[in-house]
Amino acid sequence: MAYHHASAYDGDERCSLVACADIVEENALAFAERNEIDPANVYTDYERMLREVEPDIVSVCTPVPTHADIVIDCANADGLRAIHCEKPMADTMADSRRMVAVCDERDIQLTFNHQRRVATPSRRAAELVTAGDLGEVTRVELATKNLFDAGTHLVDLCNSILDDRSAAWVMGQIDYREENVRYGVHNENQAFVRWQYEDGTDAVIATGDENPFIDCDVRVVGTEGVLELNPDGNAQIRVRTADAAAWDEIDTGEPLADIPAAVGDIIRGLETDAEPQLGAQRAFATMEIIFGCYESVRRRERMEFPLSIDDNPLVSMVESGELSPRPAHEEVAPDTDS
Repeated sequence: MAYHHASAYDGDERCSLVACADIVEENALAFAERNEIDPANVYTDYERMLREVEPDIVSVCTPVPTHADIVIDCANADGLRAIHCEKPMADTMADSRRMVAVCDERDIQLTFNHQRRVATPSRRAAELVTAGDLGEVTRVELATKNLFDAGTHLVDLCNSILDDRSAAWVMGQIDYREENVRYGVHNENQAFVRWQYEDGTDAVIATGDENPFIDCDVRVVGTEGVLELNPDGNAQIRVRTADAAAWDEIDTGEPLADIPAAVGDIIRGLETDAEPQLGAQRAFATMEIIFGCYESVRRRERMEFPLSIDDNPLVSMVESGELSPRPAHEEVAPDTDS
């Protein structure tokens, strides 16, 4: 992902790449050579890089459990104006809150790379919903392979399409029988989650690698029609209103995930002092829904917002033995009783 970030910065005439840091020097040097960074500005210690280079913007492209400490170290550096961090936000609720609090205190613009939110197809879908083409939205349906890693994008997309209205509660169930660790954090094998926004709009997400819940990434159901984002087939968006005989297909010609658009959002925030679409408060709302699902599993009840927990309930359930996923790809003994 660091290379994708670098390409996006390099493609924006308002930016120039000036330094990089990686704990593996060989990797840092290779990255610098690929992106024409002065070898004198290649570091294995990011805090030294911050002191000596004093960049305006830093991208954090590291495993999820390291995000919070690195972001906070960056926020405390002199001269820094913005931090753009890979998603998911952090591996615990406490670290997610801490990142937001420190950056707010230091007046640092903090964003997270939910690049699908700012991509043209997603923005076009949100515009159609806002314009009332579907009537009043009653439900949003989502499907992806897991809740924490991939689902972060889709929950954020759901919030975006609904103009970032506040969620009221969440309730969910998961299956976690085979270990699934991605970027240093456990992810369930399957989940089914329902949450409701304060205005009564419902949302559901189903996760798992097989038999997808719906044949698209996002389905928005309204009183006057239905919209699907990234449906099976060639169209990026398709819309069918109540009185239409067929789907109206839309292809924007732009990618579904757009890191250059994310960089544009960062720069726009710095230039206008307006909250970026990828801002930390929006990312935190996404994390609260995801961690709220896991807490619902742990407590076996519906969870009201705001959440008061500090941990990651899924990880805590694994560590306590309440969940015992077998090692990935372990052979399962046949059931001799059946």
